[in-house]
Amino acid sequence: MYYDADQDHGLPHDPFKALVVPRPIGWISTRNRAGQVNLAPYSYFNALSDRPKLVFFSSSMEVKDSATFAEESGEFVANFVSEGLAEQMNATSVDAPRGISEFAVAGLHEAPCRRVSAPRVAEAYAALECKVTQVLVPRMLDGTDASALVVFGQVVGVHIDEAILTHGLVDVRKARPVSRLGYMEFSVTADSFTMLRPKWQK
Repeated sequence: MYYDADQDHGLPHDPFKALVVPRPIGWISTRNRAGQVNLAPYSYFNALSDRPKLVFFSSSMEVKDSATFAEESGEFVANFVSEGLAEQMNATSVDAPRGISEFAVAGLHEAPCRRVSAPRVAEAYAALECKVTQVLVPRMLDGTDASALVVFGQVVGVHIDEAILTHGLVDVRKARPVSRLGYMEFSVTADSFTMLRPKWQK
């Protein structure tokens, strides 16, 4: 089948998010200037580069507290979700009023960071301390603003639970990261395979 992206696809639900998968979940924790803490999962999250280490998360439709707090404070933490934390991650997506900590709602513990004031999820297998480098609203083809706010951050600190390391390497079978699929589906990465990049032989 084919359909123009701005036209009706004729399917029960929009397949776009089911095609661009799996998407890593950025479990974003922030603290605003008033000291209020927020924790929310974002499936529009990924790394941009490793030199320097840059990541982003995008808040679609209505701008949520995570993006607001990050823009205000200039920092955020990207925590990673393992299989055992999937239910608690989902609990933090609740539309709690500002001032209610999703850490408490989900029964999670705050752990201090080294270089940012926002807390990280103590139970997460890894977390990236980030300083905001840019906040922008993407534009559409007609030049108008899209209903999304993208927050870019440079990683300034990395926390890793050594329990997920095997011979000094991050072991996906131990980490068992949760990713977002389409609709209301999620997946767990529990296996992998290796391929070496080919080199052109003259």
